[in-house]
Amino acid sequence: MHAKKGFYPLTEAFSGPKALVIPGAYDALSAMLVQAAGYPAVYVGSYATAAAGFGLADVGVLTLEELARHAKSVSSAVSVPVIADAEGGFFDPANIWRTVQAFEEAGVSAIHIEDHAGGKHIVQEQKLVPLELMLQRLQAALDARRNPEFLIIARTDAIWATHDVDECVERLKAFANIGITHFFANGADPATLRKIKQKVPGKYIVINLPSVRHRDEWDGAADLVIDYGFCLLAVTKALQVALKQYKSDPDADRSDVLLEDFETFERRLGYADFTERALRYTSNES
Repeated sequence: MHAKKGFYPLTEAFSGPKALVIPGAYDALSAMLVQAAGYPAVYVGSYATAAAGFGLADVGVLTLEELARHAKSVSSAVSVPVIADAEGGFFDPANIWRTVQAFEEAGVSAIHIEDHAGGKHIVQEQKLVPLELMLQRLQAALDARRNPEFLIIARTDAIWATHDVDECVERLKAFANIGITHFFANGADPATLRKIKQKVPGKYIVINLPSVRHRDEWDGAADLVIDYGFCLLAVTKALQVALKQYKSDPDADRSDVLLEDFETFERRLGYADFTERALRYTSNES
């Protein structure tokens, strides 16, 4: 049952001695499963939102309203902090308050704003927005917050897009100078991130990399690691297996082993709570 109440600060996600690695959710139900698995925070990004919500590639086609609405459905389904993807902020600095307001009203605990200039999936056209413009956007986002515990995470794609660690460090230092405390160094591997943290102290978020085969490698480097496609890719593969089995074999016993039973599934969604409410408000005379 969707029963989120209040605001959940993200502070605890950054307080452990080890890197916290979380699998990205793609919708409200997957977020509930992430929480049920014991993770203290949930992430929902534009990649998963585009795929699960619209069947689209993550190539900048989603609007602020679409991302915020999807994030709200996720936030409403769980009682842990939610981190959401705010792309590049959607607006020039003077209007970025609309982005912050939309995600605050969606009930998320943090957003990240990136400096990628578009064309993220066009290998030949990897560009960053000018640093001065990025700083203006971040300052406007900080100023627009109504809740000081709502985190503005500054993401730089300097390493991922241009393979320039020095540019990454320069941008992170500039972010820190305007009061940013949480940084998203996209594309940094554990060794590189350790060096970056020595130059620019703070809390660091990264995307889990295919080259990192054991997630403990992030300990001492990242504070929070997002495996943004995990739930999306896991369910896509599992569902294909189940559909193939269902189509090829009429024996229900063979396909049922691939399914969660209805009783367990409906318990997750609050059917028992609905029954209790329905009986409470039903007249004994009817």
